[in-house]
Amino acid sequence: MRLILYSKPGCHLCEGLLEKLEQVRSLSLEVEVRDITTVEDWFQAYQYEVPVLCQESISGEGVQEQRLPRISPRASVAQVEQMLSKFFPPP
Repeated sequence: MRLILYSKPGCHLCEGLLEKLEQVRSLSLEVEVRDITTVEDWFQAYQYEVPVLCQESISGEGVQEQRLPRISPRASVAQVEQMLSKFFPPP
């Protein structure tokens, strides 16, 4: 499963979510972190909302991003894993 984490430097919520995603073991995750300060379109879209987590998929129409529901900063690793498994059941 390929995820995109829109983040910005110094964002403790972003860092916390990334740490939790790295600890998920029941799903095979590939996480790309995108710094919204490097692309104006990303900055305009997400400047007040980071962290934003999206699923990336490839279809006949090209690469698509689907935004996932916001994960509470208080969520445990198990809760993050449970939420993600609703969208991406383990193989």
